Amino acid sequence: MSEPSGLRERKKRDRRRQIEDVAIELFEQQGFDATTIEQIAAAAEIAPRTFFSYFETKDDLVIADYADRLGRILHELDQRPADEPTWRALRASFAAVASDYAAEVDRLARRFSIMATTPSVQARSLQLQAGWEHTLAAHLATRMGADSSEPTPRLLAATAVAVMRASLQHWLTAPQAVELPT
Repeated sequence: MSEPSGLRERKKRDRRRQIEDVAIELFEQQGFDATTIEQIAAAAEIAPRTFFSYFETKDDLVIADYADRLGRILHELDQRPADEPTWRALRASFAAVASDYAAEVDRLARRFSIMATTPSVQARSLQLQAGWEHTLAAHLATRMGADSSEPTPRLLAATAVAVMRASLQHWLTAPQAVELPT
């Protein structure tokens, strides 16, 4: 993922990451529903109002990297040769992003555990993934020179997101004999 270059951007990214880490700790200790935004803010040494400068909802703490991941997938897709078959380009783009996950397996496993036991976080994750499908389908339609009413870009986007979700779930819950990109 690209790193913010300015000091202000780096500080904001670091503060955001600190809030995420504190929240995940509290969720594991107290449970997601029992943990309040006020408790998270106090543990992160910020005002509760400041929390909303970083996160829209408490659920977003668990899935905080979704927007960055989608941006990286789209960037990787843009780097693929224009004449490459669409599914191959999609697979390569998702695999490139999946390679980032290996360095964060423990962090991802903790988040996945919270998501798996918290219906509101599961719902928010699916909502964001539906947004991924829409954005990815529009991107694919442009890449393919397809009309926006054609189903192929939407089907490819939905399939790619479903494969990613199932692969990630399997990789986090099964012994990791195989790298996620594989």
